[in-house]
Amino acid sequence: MTAELVRGQNHPLPQTRLEIRISAGNPIVAGATLGDERGTVHGAEWVAHPASPQLAGIEVPKQAAAAHRLAVDLDAMPEHIHRVTVLLALPTGVGGPARFGAMAAPFVAVTGLDGTEIASYTITDLDSESAVAALELYRRQGAWKVRAIGQGYAGGLAAMLHDQGLEQGADLAARINEAVARGMARSVAQPPPRPEGDGRVRTAAAGGGTDPAPAQPQTAPQQPQTPPQQPQGAPAAGGSVDYQHPGRRTAAPPTPPPTAPPAAPGQPARPVAGDASGWSMDERLYNQVWGMFEDLARTTAAYRSAVDFAESRMEQELDRVLSDPRTRVGPAADSARAEARAKQTGLVEQARTALDRDLAQLIAEAEVVEPALPYAYARWDSPVWQAYQVPMEVPMALRLGDLHLPERTDLRIPMLVRLPLERGLWIDAGRSGSFDGPADSGELRRLAADAAVAIAARMLAVYPVGEFAVRVIDPAGSAAGSLAPLVGSGVLAEPPAAGAQGVSAVLAALIQRVDLVQMAIRSRATDALPPDLDTAEQLLIVHDFPHGFDDRAVTQLRYLADEGPSVGVHLMMVADREDARAYGPVLDPLWRSLLRLTPVADDHLADPWVGHAWTYEPPMVPPGSRVLGEVLGEVGRAAQELRAARARQSYGG
Repeated sequence: MTAELVRGQNHPLPQTRLEIRISAGNPIVAGATLGDERGTVHGAEWVAHPASPQLAGIEVPKQAAAAHRLAVDLDAMPEHIHRVTVLLALPTGVGGPARFGAMAAPFVAVTGLDGTEIASYTITDLDSESAVAALELYRRQGAWKVRAIGQGYAGGLAAMLHDQGLEQGADLAARINEAVARGMARSVAQPPPRPEGDGRVRTAAAGGGTDPAPAQPQTAPQQPQTPPQQPQGAPAAGGSVDYQHPGRRTAAPPTPPPTAPPAAPGQPARPVAGDASGWSMDERLYNQVWGMFEDLARTTAAYRSAVDFAESRMEQELDRVLSDPRTRVGPAADSARAEARAKQTGLVEQARTALDRDLAQLIAEAEVVEPALPYAYARWDSPVWQAYQVPMEVPMALRLGDLHLPERTDLRIPMLVRLPLERGLWIDAGRSGSFDGPADSGELRRLAADAAVAIAARMLAVYPVGEFAVRVIDPAGSAAGSLAPLVGSGVLAEPPAAGAQGVSAVLAALIQRVDLVQMAIRSRATDALPPDLDTAEQLLIVHDFPHGFDDRAVTQLRYLADEGPSVGVHLMMVADREDARAYGPVLDPLWRSLLRLTPVADDHLADPWVGHAWTYEPPMVPPGSRVLGEVLGEVGRAAQELRAARARQSYGG
């Protein structure tokens, strides 16, 4: 039964993996602070906010919205953390209400992963406040509780953070507001719901959805990463540079008519590629793949919940038998034990039957959808690459690999991330201990470099010629073998940078580009950018970090990771985190800002929606295949022709 809290009331938490769901009438910013026993926040790294949404045990949304979901894992909280305070604030400079008193009272609910409410709180009596500490999860005698707070601050985020002990609260509040403003300018809304009766798997488990963080999984999934969205900001004014996602219609797209004959009565609908809603086949397939991920997560969650219930019920029945000395032994006890185990087996078999039915439907859909996927969504072994041509438009998303769950490892869902990338990528060249990779660390590093090249090649292949460039930092030259396809095809903007001097030169050039474009966009003067400035999207591959990096270069890299994505500069790290251990916690924000991928199959991507640990498989090129070289060769020829055409135009002018 849900506990409806009032200000100051507390309630025990029966579980440690939770969701905090927030509903408000207008877009608000959601965040969280981690405090010690006294509730003191000791630094900006103790605050989860849109510019740094992930901390140990908690993940918050990256954008302002009228509805939020925060993922919380209290078991993952460090031992020195005793309080988690959920913060709400009104975004500044976006045209919304300036105080909570001018909008509906925010509603906050603490739920289990299945959506069951544990406690809820409606924050009333707010007036001039623009920020509020909504509720607090706190540790008491080894157990966790939730307390309704409802403490508002007319001074906004800065006053609230300062009240919690953060001396640099004003600076952090400014960073948060700036990140929210940037996020709203390129934010997208969840795709319209699929109509009922579209033939997709439906299960009893409830819940909403986010990408795996990838996730972020994000994870996304994030992971798992974010669902398809609609732009809410206006395009950058002036000039030809537009760093926002291509504009999409804001009206709900039409649902495509069914193209398959109706199924026989009592039989599931026959799957059709592109049967989701969308304005184009690209968008329909993207939404369909997203729907397949949702369905697999939902049906697996229902199965696992049923198995857990069966185990719990059997244990309770056995406890009743064993608790009475008179029935602990003898034929009656043996019969009771057998009956309890039979009930458990029957419930599990029933749940497995439902799971197999749903999985069969998804497998049938995957068999139809996979061959219909375009370049950006297809595997390297797809026949679609045989007719590859450099595209004229940027696709909605890019396939970064596959995801699957242990209940059916042959059912793989494409892991799609929206373009342009909102987060950098980290190809982990170290051993995490959760996968059976190669024993040789050198071989693992080679695989990581190969995975980075495969992903970079996919990005080059899906962008129009001249709109995407790749730069490489390889200080020691140890990735020369893996980088050979990029170097040999001529697709790199310049040869891989080597040595400390090369590292410094590349970072300085990219930082100058980020600063110039940011100033041009803020002043609405993109037409005033230098004519020799490369305004194409940039991907920087950093191999074997931190070799060749001094403290200044590390600071520059962190700056690119934070500021680069908003103006088209993206980062891909190929590194083992243990190699950077000497920097201590200084680099923790950098690692958290990147989407971690692995060069071998690993179940490290967790989605905050239902808490599954998804196994990620990188998009490696099949052994012996020449598809990578052929695709890069086509991209390189197109780039060479473009450079020649520009040279002729410049000479003729």
